[in-house]
Amino acid sequence: MPPFLAVVGGAIGAFALVRWAMKTARRVNDELEAARQAHLSETVAREKIPTLRRDPVTGAYRPS
Repeated sequence: MPPFLAVVGGAIGAFALVRWAMKTARRVNDELEAARQAHLSETVAREKIPTLRRDPVTGAYRPS
């Protein structure tokens, strides 16, 4: 009976380890996806900012 208990205990431990690894991988992937989406939305926001062009008459920089 003890070898059977060792096998069952090992299987339960392996199942718990795999389950923990899967949850951690999903959590990390969700965080990475959120960071990627934030970076993409930041890029779109930067495109809306007007660029500055130099005024040839005064030499001052003004939004184009």
